[in-house]
Amino acid sequence: MYSKNYGVYPFVFYYNSPIYNPYNYNFPYWNDIPIYYPGYGKQPLELKDYGPEPFVVNIEEAAEQNNNFRTALWTGKHLQLTLMSINVGDDIGLELHPDVDQFIRIEEGQGLVKMGDSKDNLSFQKNVYEDYVIFIPAGKWHNLINTGITPLKLYSIYAPPEHPHGTVHKTKKDAEHS
Repeated sequence: MYSKNYGVYPFVFYYNSPIYNPYNYNFPYWNDIPIYYPGYGKQPLELKDYGPEPFVVNIEEAAEQNNNFRTALWTGKHLQLTLMSINVGDDIGLELHPDVDQFIRIEEGQGLVKMGDSKDNLSFQKNVYEDYVIFIPAGKWHNLINTGITPLKLYSIYAPPEHPHGTVHKTKKDAEHS
């Protein structure tokens, strides 16, 4: 089988029978596979309240894009999603939600969360970082302080909603005066 016509290759090539050809668009399931191109045609999300309509979002990108202290992104009848950006050295502010459970996820930055049964006794304290979640039961006093060197980017879910539909607080001062 070896011939000098093949040069340095001591074997025969068979080009006419590929086992798999990714360029063959008649392949049985090729057209049924969705193709995801991260970033293809990406445009910034308009940060507004999309509720109570059905809504899908890349929450990490939305949270990192938000530069407002608080932006309600989705408000429904029983649930609310807000984005927050806490400046370096600042905090959310000591607060209590008597009838609202709260979930917070840190997307960027680091902080210190404090919780307790009274505002003078915040006995629960934990350092939190990117990808950490915080569960705040209804009736617990709590605060989240940015201890990092960059803004603390997070999203918060309230059940039931805590803020009016469409809430946007550009700064913490705006939030305190509303």
